[in-house]
Amino acid sequence: MILDALAVVLLGAGLFFHGVAALGVLRMPDFYTRLHAVSKAETLGVLLTVAALAVWTGPTVLTLKLAGVALFLFLANPTSTHALARAALRVGVRPWRRAHEETPA
Repeated sequence: MILDALAVVLLGAGLFFHGVAALGVLRMPDFYTRLHAVSKAETLGVLLTVAALAVWTGPTVLTLKLAGVALFLFLANPTSTHALARAALRVGVRPWRRAHEETPA
């Protein structure tokens, strides 16, 4: 009973961070800030969601598999975000600046 409640709390927290990531995509002004918002919030959201599934299933082989998925996502999500940002910078996607911060070319 307590583990089910913990799973619900973890799942709710994960869904909250998924929502924050979606809101970050909608509200941020450019590619880099959107990427940053999604990377941070989505990584935490996915880890909390996988933790909820692990608590809900209990001590089984499936829990070990979920731990492997969580470890992979914990390492792969920031790495892929960094690769995307670096590729965007190399092809010339310029970071957003406020209008009064623009420097003449």
